[in-house]
Amino acid sequence: MPAAAAAPLISSVQKLVLYETRARYFLVGSNPAETKYRVLKIDRTEPKDLVIIDDKHVYTQQEVRELLGRLDLGNRTKIGQKGSSGLSRAVSAFGIVGFIRFLEGYYIVLITKRRKMADIGGHAIYKIEDTNMIYIPNDSVRVTHPDEARYLRIFQNVDLSSNFYFSYSYDLSHSLQYNLTVLRMPLEILKTETTQTRQESFDIFEDEGLSTQGGSGVFGICSKPYEKYVWNGKLLEAVKNTVHHDWLLYIIHGFCGQSKLLIYGRPIYVTLIARRSSKFAGTRFLKRGSNSEGDVANEVETEQILYDASVMSFSAGSYSSYVQVRGSVPLYWSQDISTMMPKPPITLDQADPFAHIAALHFDQMLQRFGSPIIILNLVKEREKRKHERILSEELVAAVTYLNQFLPPEHAIIYIPWDMAKYTKSKLCNVLDRLNVIAESVVKKTGFFVNRPDSYCNVLRPDEKWNELGGCVVSTGRLQTGVLRTNCVDCLDRTNTAQFMVGKCALAYQLYSLGLIDKPNLQFDTDAVRLFEELYEDHGDTLSLQYGGSQLVHRVKTYRKIAPWTQHSKDIMQTLSRYYSNAFSDADRQESINLFLGVFKPVEGKPHLWELPTDFYLHHKNTLSLSQTRRSYTYWWTTGVLKHLPLPFDEVTCAENRRKLTVKKFHKYEEEIDIHNEFFRPYELSSFDETFCLAMTNSTRDFMPKNVGIDPSPFTVRKPDETGKSVLGNKSNREETVLQRKTAASAPPPPSEEAVSSSSEDDSGTDKEDEGAVSQRSTPVKVTDAGDNTKITENVVQSTKDVYGVNLSDVPSEDDITIYARFVQLGQSQHKQDKSSQQFCSKHQLDRVINL
Repeated sequence: MPAAAAAPLISSVQKLVLYETRARYFLVGSNPAETKYRVLKIDRTEPKDLVIIDDKHVYTQQEVRELLGRLDLGNRTKIGQKGSSGLSRAVSAFGIVGFIRFLEGYYIVLITKRRKMADIGGHAIYKIEDTNMIYIPNDSVRVTHPDEARYLRIFQNVDLSSNFYFSYSYDLSHSLQYNLTVLRMPLEILKTETTQTRQESFDIFEDEGLSTQGGSGVFGICSKPYEKYVWNGKLLEAVKNTVHHDWLLYIIHGFCGQSKLLIYGRPIYVTLIARRSSKFAGTRFLKRGSNSEGDVANEVETEQILYDASVMSFSAGSYSSYVQVRGSVPLYWSQDISTMMPKPPITLDQADPFAHIAALHFDQMLQRFGSPIIILNLVKEREKRKHERILSEELVAAVTYLNQFLPPEHAIIYIPWDMAKYTKSKLCNVLDRLNVIAESVVKKTGFFVNRPDSYCNVLRPDEKWNELGGCVVSTGRLQTGVLRTNCVDCLDRTNTAQFMVGKCALAYQLYSLGLIDKPNLQFDTDAVRLFEELYEDHGDTLSLQYGGSQLVHRVKTYRKIAPWTQHSKDIMQTLSRYYSNAFSDADRQESINLFLGVFKPVEGKPHLWELPTDFYLHHKNTLSLSQTRRSYTYWWTTGVLKHLPLPFDEVTCAENRRKLTVKKFHKYEEEIDIHNEFFRPYELSSFDETFCLAMTNSTRDFMPKNVGIDPSPFTVRKPDETGKSVLGNKSNREETVLQRKTAASAPPPPSEEAVSSSSEDDSGTDKEDEGAVSQRSTPVKVTDAGDNTKITENVVQSTKDVYGVNLSDVPSEDDITIYARFVQLGQSQHKQDKSSQQFCSKHQLDRVINL
């Protein structure tokens, strides 16, 4: 069956103005061009009930002006009086977060500031910058309650301006693979869905002046969001069946970052989106393991999206994505923080001999990702006192039990690897081992790309490419299965492991789009530095949300090239994490429970702060027993196994089609015209405010500015060739980002094969070697290229102290080049003979200068 011309539906409510009278609020929403309007009427005379009327009529600008004029005139205290207005403008906004009620009346939460964070095929992704919470009932009917203010304060402890994201046209709760698979549904199915929508929906096409008969139309598709990753689902619950779907704006919590990779002028956008689960959400020590429904703590789905920005259309452009997951070990376990120990003992709270909880969790994953499910378990295997190993033993038993009933080709793959042990070992290289695991994982799961293999790949096939897994279809490739990574906290070790897998997948994505000749990326290239910076920001953000501090161990820590100042920062982050866990996590947990609707205040029942624990709020089986009991052997949902390795959620079946809203539009209707949505021809714009020019750029921020340097972002750079333009950036970008850009990596080894994943010496370094590493990683102060003055005294003295050579006799040449070459030669000599303190002589320095 031929694929239909389809596009995502664009919300027609993107600008909001709230008008106020004594009896009602009028919320006027419009599209960006302000040509179509919708109006919500909110009653203010009900003290505790929410009464909202949506007339579902689309107004023109003139009609809205006349309506507001009549409302203003009709609500004045005296007819014809001009001194006081009957209708006042309360606030301007960009969307509705939701409606919430504690013990008095309802509040409305509006987005008042936003900032564009990413762009996927012309579909903008925004971050919430500020919100406004407005009490709906007027003062004359308000019934006060003494505890209302405290609930309001707890609710506002959830900072909506911190890492909450939304989009008017792109479904952030689903992956790119799902969103594009929906757009490629066969034509006959879309026609059927359009007819059913017309018959069942309250929004009749004729009301909007549209016709579904004949003509070259385009199907607009809107899918039901994936509830697990929606954070304002409970806030919209009271109105989602009452108002038009354009009023409903679903937000996610996590991370979103985007950078531009310029390949000889060709713009490739690299996007990282992390979706934090709203189920069993909370803080580090207060939410561990899983709840009774298989939802685990700190569950985050991370998706890296790569696409060619020179072609914007979803149907004509080149898009690729790769998804991986992190989450706590799916068992009933916890840690008691009342002992005030840095590492509280791990306790298994309930016995689960039939792996019931793990079965519920992996059933969810099979539905969403397909098979194989690969578990990368990074917890410690060997300990003097059994601590983390308790989780490994239980997880192995659960996976072994569940695999008995799955077909062998769809069995859960379990990979245990003690990352902490490898880090301490002098004979092992952590990132090299992770790279081997990453290659194995990506070959099994494959990745998503929406176009067939490039002809150049057919002419010169790579042997690794032919071994790639996933599902190959006529339109490209699909990722089947997912990697699930965990340690104890799912923070530091997990982020490094995910980076290595993401780096491996990025190489395959670039290769599939015909941008590199081999699916392999080396460290110390502009592309990997850009990707590493994205992942570090991603890791810091997720760590702050769950653990209360930024990452303690980063990629550079495992590469053993971190600057010596990093040790003191690690100590401060550890102390910050401990303080947050001990003193502020309980308040944060209460706020999350209230925001997500896990706890609902009820008059006459205990308040949120009076509860001794929130255990029964997150474990529903403690309040009521389930009427149906799941099988201990056939533990998966009916129909899931039939479609494996494809994920059940992406299969074209009646159950999934019911989640879609399909409408037919004319070709240039604003609801599906992404060109107007992106370029906004009706708005005045400037280059300074253009997002694509302001985002991180590999050429501007990473590539050296020297003449004659290879501009390819896949060229391995020496540390003295790192782009220095960031030093002159006076904007308020965090100092941590500045340091990451200036002290990016170690010098490359002599051979190309050795440029893989870590520092020069893999076999553990002594104190003297650590000093050398710290010295080479510290940024060197740069002087002008044309400056032929003598080397500064501090460089002379430090070189004399460390290398035993006086640099005062050095002939005039570029100071930094001499110093960098000298240090590099000295380090290579030092690696050959560590027993010698003065390993660099005057003769060797002359050799450096003559190079």
